[in-house]
Amino acid sequence: MKDYESLIIGGGPAGITAALYLLRAGINIGWVEKLAPGGQVLMTEDIENYPGFPEGIKGYELIDKLTAHLDPFDFDKIRDEVVGIEAHPSTHKVKLSEREVTAKTVIICTGAKWKHLGIPGEDRLMGRGVSYCALCDGNFFRNQDVACIGGGDTALEESLYLSKLVRKIYLIHRRDAFRGAKVYQDKVLNNPKIEVLYDTIATEFKGDTDLEGISLKNVKTQDESFLNVNGAFVFIGLNPAGGFYPKEMETDSLGFIKTDPEMMTNVPGIFAAGDIRSKHCRQVSTAVGDGATAAYSAQFYLEQNS
Repeated sequence: MKDYESLIIGGGPAGITAALYLLRAGINIGWVEKLAPGGQVLMTEDIENYPGFPEGIKGYELIDKLTAHLDPFDFDKIRDEVVGIEAHPSTHKVKLSEREVTAKTVIICTGAKWKHLGIPGEDRLMGRGVSYCALCDGNFFRNQDVACIGGGDTALEESLYLSKLVRKIYLIHRRDAFRGAKVYQDKVLNNPKIEVLYDTIATEFKGDTDLEGISLKNVKTQDESFLNVNGAFVFIGLNPAGGFYPKEMETDSLGFIKTDPEMMTNVPGIFAAGDIRSKHCRQVSTAVGDGATAAYSAQFYLEQNS
């Protein structure tokens, strides 16, 4: 069984940064990531608010630059999935899908995944018109009519991206005002391709083999209608990409991990960073900061418990 001083779980900006800081400190690490490094950032077309890139940068380009920092170092890259963690006083047992490893410290950076609406037709038509990633699937709907569902920054940003590809966008929001940043609201409201449907929810995705339209309901008037669209993009928030935590780990009501300001959880030797944490602001910049802080805290923990 392989033993590490620190095991990092997750390959997004938080995990990459934590790995960089620990490697520079000479810590023996393992890095577990079941897919390609990058996480949700790989699904983001343009990142306009990451410091140092005033003209913006593509999501994949930023990840390439971040991972390039790790190239000079020799460490174990484990392409596997974590299925459980057993917490112990001196070292933690991490169960992977095919083997087990141990680590004195663990940094969880698994991020979050898109929420689903949970309405009829959603699962059946997923990948057949229903999507959660504009960058992944936007090209399938060039010069067609689509709907975007949501009212936060992601819904606004992705609607703007899609407006470069599609003929028309119906932006469906259950409230009478957006929650997203004003800079995105202004762009959306001034975009001739985007029509906003306030106070409206989707109640069913319709179509035999592919999406043909969406049943809608106005939450104030209770009026029902049908919207003919070829695609629907759902941007209503995130769920934690976890579920493998030690039984004693504290989480919030949604399952995001509670930490102190130093990224320490209530389990000694286990830290969390990035979107998996219970917090309000989930951005690339905050994930990077979390990763650096978690790595420093893990290093301090190792020094104090050596």
